[in-house]
Amino acid sequence: MSGRDRTGGDRRVDLAELVRLRVQHPEAIAEAAERRGRRALVGPSGRLMIIAADHPARGALAAGGDDLAMASRPELLERLCTALSRPGVDGVLATADILDDLLLLGALEDKVVIGSMNRGGLAGSAFELDDRFTGYRPRDLVRAGFDAGKLLLRLDYSDTGSLSTLHAAARAIDEMAEARLPVFVEPFVSRRADGVLRNDLGADAVTRSIAIASGLAGSSAYTWLKVPVTDDPDDMVRVMETSTLPAVLLGGDVGGTPAEQERAYEKWRSALRLPTVRGLVAGRSLLYPADGDVVAAVDTAVGLL
Repeated sequence: MSGRDRTGGDRRVDLAELVRLRVQHPEAIAEAAERRGRRALVGPSGRLMIIAADHPARGALAAGGDDLAMASRPELLERLCTALSRPGVDGVLATADILDDLLLLGALEDKVVIGSMNRGGLAGSAFELDDRFTGYRPRDLVRAGFDAGKLLLRLDYSDTGSLSTLHAAARAIDEMAEARLPVFVEPFVSRRADGVLRNDLGADAVTRSIAIASGLAGSSAYTWLKVPVTDDPDDMVRVMETSTLPAVLLGGDVGGTPAEQERAYEKWRSALRLPTVRGLVAGRSLLYPADGDVVAAVDTAVGLL
């Protein structure tokens, strides 16, 4: 990181100090988690603004046209600290390695912390749809005092790996409900084209994925949905009538130009008016914006709420 011109922020990460703590004082992570304490998932506004950073654990390091944009951990942590410091940002979604670093950096005080649960379906792998729960277990989230979990549910009707993921997701939702912890389910109908797995963002496919995800497990009391904006944003009204579960919008990687970023903002703004949509979870589009200004990107997204 070269300074304010890259992110709009001033936070610097001392990589050597993080490594020293991990080597000499690994219990500092649990101590920091205990000091942080639990907080309500949603405040008086009833809205959520979450920064997502669980992509690297799936081997998905690309952002804005750069295949290895998220590969530098110090730079990613600096961008996350900048985003989390902005007014209106409620918290972060990430895997244990990143959340542990943020705990050591003291960046999670009074923030919502959501642990990413299944990252076994590595990007581009033959087993991508057999998405094993290789991240947080419900009991890990309880032990750490975190506020919620998140799981990805990609369903390809022609790939038997989806059935394993579907079953594992249902049981994880059961365990989260038993612990009275919210869980965000991110469902897609997916298909392989020329060996590449792609999510179908057509209205019918998104509707079907929401219906399936809403009916999982023995209780939906603590289930939230994490949904994309459809290819045609005008379809979102009928798509979001598929379920009464509260939902947040998935930000995704919106592209590498300011024009593409602006189009994404307009789609989010429209969908955020719908009654079941309670917030936004965005990662790469805010942490690695086209113009490099993390502060401006995050503040704009917060303003949409």
